[in-house]
Amino acid sequence: MSEPTDAPPAASPFADLASFVALPRIAGLALSADGRRLAVAVQTLDREGTKWQSALWEVDPGGRRPARRLTRSAPGESSPVWAPDGSLLFTSTRPDPGAGEGADDPKPALWALPADGGEARPVLTHPGGIGGVAVAADTGQVVVTASAMPGAADAEADAERRKQRKEAGVSAILHEAYPVRYWDADLGPATPHLFWVGALPADEPAGAERTTVELRDLTPDAVPPAGAGGALHLSPDGRSLVRVETVPDGPAGQRDRLVLLDTATGDTRVLVDDPLADLHSPRFSPDGTAVVCGRESLSSYDEPPDHTLLHVDVATATARELTAGFDRWPSAPQFGADGTAVYFLADDGGRHALFRVPVGGGEPVRMTTDGSYSDLQVARDGSALYALRSAYDEPPAPVRLDPEATGQHPEPLPSPGTLAPLPGTLHEFETTAPDGATVHSWLVLPEGASAERPAPLVLWIHGGPLMSWNSWSWRWCPWVLAARGYAVLLPDPALSQGYGQDFVRRGWGRWGEAPYTDLMAAVDAAEQRPEIDETRTAAMGGSFGGYMANWVATQTDRFAAIVTHASLWDVDTFAGTTDAAYYWEKEWGDPLRRPERYEQHSPHRFADAIRTPMLVVHGDRDYRVPIGEALRLWYDLQKRGVPSRFLYFPDENHWVLTPGNARVWYDTVLAFLAEHVHGQQWRRPELL
Repeated sequence: MSEPTDAPPAASPFADLASFVALPRIAGLALSADGRRLAVAVQTLDREGTKWQSALWEVDPGGRRPARRLTRSAPGESSPVWAPDGSLLFTSTRPDPGAGEGADDPKPALWALPADGGEARPVLTHPGGIGGVAVAADTGQVVVTASAMPGAADAEADAERRKQRKEAGVSAILHEAYPVRYWDADLGPATPHLFWVGALPADEPAGAERTTVELRDLTPDAVPPAGAGGALHLSPDGRSLVRVETVPDGPAGQRDRLVLLDTATGDTRVLVDDPLADLHSPRFSPDGTAVVCGRESLSSYDEPPDHTLLHVDVATATARELTAGFDRWPSAPQFGADGTAVYFLADDGGRHALFRVPVGGGEPVRMTTDGSYSDLQVARDGSALYALRSAYDEPPAPVRLDPEATGQHPEPLPSPGTLAPLPGTLHEFETTAPDGATVHSWLVLPEGASAERPAPLVLWIHGGPLMSWNSWSWRWCPWVLAARGYAVLLPDPALSQGYGQDFVRRGWGRWGEAPYTDLMAAVDAAEQRPEIDETRTAAMGGSFGGYMANWVATQTDRFAAIVTHASLWDVDTFAGTTDAAYYWEKEWGDPLRRPERYEQHSPHRFADAIRTPMLVVHGDRDYRVPIGEALRLWYDLQKRGVPSRFLYFPDENHWVLTPGNARVWYDTVLAFLAEHVHGQQWRRPELL
């Protein structure tokens, strides 16, 4: 029986799952209008250790003062947004101190923390809960998103309809259009609406009666499934709102366009409607005369999507490309402080980098070296940019960037969540695929791995498939395995973004071909390293990575074990039961009219070839890859006598989100690997 390489001292939080799930996690970043204050949301475990709580912290943009906590409640706070007066708006389900006894369980409400400190106060509620908030940068006027029942004219009528359904014991939903689900949520009967709030009321003196805020529905005709829950942005003066509107695209299909809404009258006009593309991520220019947005071309049987940025004149609705010929996929655009440049993010060579492109025309310029950037914030005086940066060797942390310089990798600002040294090292390499393409990979090596003590190798395959390994992941954290002596290989095979359109095209509609051979080429290259023990290997993946794990199992027996999470097995069945079937059918084709790709690339058709022990993992609330995929895979393995186990989560979705279940996930995966990679006796996790 072989033993794993020595693990690092138990002091490493990655060596103990209870310590690992308790690590603080930063998500979300907001910059105040005067550029003097940053807010982040930080998740930590609650007192019982059964769920994560989110609290808001303030980070010094100058990096001189330590971070300080701003909010503290059991339900937690999230989605911070600064108002121009310096108050901090956020959503929370904390109880309203003025609601009195006997009030129903609170829905997410809008709260405000005064600029000069003090107690936060509730400023806005809705029977459907407040789902999001947008603030006009100059005037502070507010628009919120909330779900409203069909036909409810106001909040009172909405509450009454909800009450009637509850008292009658009715949970049924009548659908009249596709789709009916999204990720882990059933759509309907309530639909997202946009409500005009205007200026929020000032804080009342002690003992004064609370001011009632009237909501005006800006989207009274919103109906399922489109609704009004897409991305939106208010002009700086609050007079206009640009938003994504979902419209039908053929039978059972959808696409997204941009519409402009007058907040005073509710009048709406189409700003950009492209029958060959989805429009997304709109943002106003500082003077409100232009909008920048992302354009994603609709994919087809022969071609994957492509992405670019559009500059749109608000008055004339004239659109022009900003990134024509740029062979990467730009996202999350926003104008610079003076409106002469647009900043955006894009995957590029295993990084999610920050770019700048002139509004007047010119080539995009990459501004950062390493890392994955998100939550970009532009200081209104043009002095700085702020963002969250992560990488596979650094969790998300706020950073300050120069708005002009290139080659940047700034030091993180003082914030919660700083980690101790990692239990290993991160390496980068490239290899050549059979067709000559270059395949990029990250490799995590555990401490102590050497030619004398080579480490077992775990191939981790990313999901998507249109993504890449470039950022920290709490759900797929290679350092948990490294802390137990495993090397972890993170390759970007065909279909991965960040390597050009042709690289995506290599695997489009042919998932079992170039993506598979790319992965095997990366494994071959990793196994040539003296620190790797090629006799002890495993493979694992989730979503598309789960599909590839299944495909690998049908094509080779080189791995000692395979873990498949939220995976596609019978692609024909998946394509018709997933939450957005029309999207996948564009690539795979109608199975009744064009069955070739299903016949050639669905793993279930090759089940007889599987010899490798498999761990199947799936959540019942997964609507993206429905549970039927796991049930069919599990049955096919069992009836063929393949050594296998099935880790089933009745109340988890495409991911595993609760702390207890996350621990069980890692514990089960580690026990399965120990059994089959190291030959140890199976150890059933205690809570299972």
